[in-house]
Amino acid sequence: MVGGALQVAGLLVGGIGVAGTFAVTAMPQWRVSAFIEHNIVVFETIWEGLWMHCIRQVNIRMQCKVYDSVLALSPDLQASRGLMCAGSGLSLLALVLAMVGMRCTRCPQNPWQAKGCILLAAGLLFILSGVVELVPVCWVASSIISDFYNPVVNVAQKRELGEALYLGWVASFCLVAAGSTFCCSSRCAENPRSYRYSSPTHPPSHSQRLHSKTEGSYSKSQYV
Repeated sequence: MVGGALQVAGLLVGGIGVAGTFAVTAMPQWRVSAFIEHNIVVFETIWEGLWMHCIRQVNIRMQCKVYDSVLALSPDLQASRGLMCAGSGLSLLALVLAMVGMRCTRCPQNPWQAKGCILLAAGLLFILSGVVELVPVCWVASSIISDFYNPVVNVAQKRELGEALYLGWVASFCLVAAGSTFCCSSRCAENPRSYRYSSPTHPPSHSQRLHSKTEGSYSKSQYV
């Protein structure tokens, strides 16, 4: 009962992590324009993501444009594209494996040992996807912070941490937590049917042996 509840909790946390991973990959709020000057009148807000950059001006709706080339991105964003796509694929595969390996699912041939191994593989994939997602998020955040405190960088080119980075940290934590939950709840060598006790077999009594002998001799006499 406890193992089933633990698996359901892991599936819910893993689903939140998968949804957050896809949202972080698509969101343009990785780098946000920094307002560090004394002028409090802000005319435009700049967002830079993995796939597009957006500009929102005063009294004008937001305009977004997809990057014309991958080479237009900085090295950290170029690497983040591939890592986030890999993390999204791994997290989705881990979610599918977790749904297949749960106790509440039924398969035509349902070996419990195979289900435990499937849950263990799902947990390891969840942890791997969380680590893969954590690398680009921390890399971009470190690049933003280093440029922000670099006096050589122009003020107009300095950026702040966007909402996508914070969501990426939360999503990676959910993926690692879900993976740890499935790894703890998986038991590859457990077979619940092996714990059932079978009724002991008693040797036939003396009367039963005599009855079987008489039936055998009677059948032989018929053939003779």
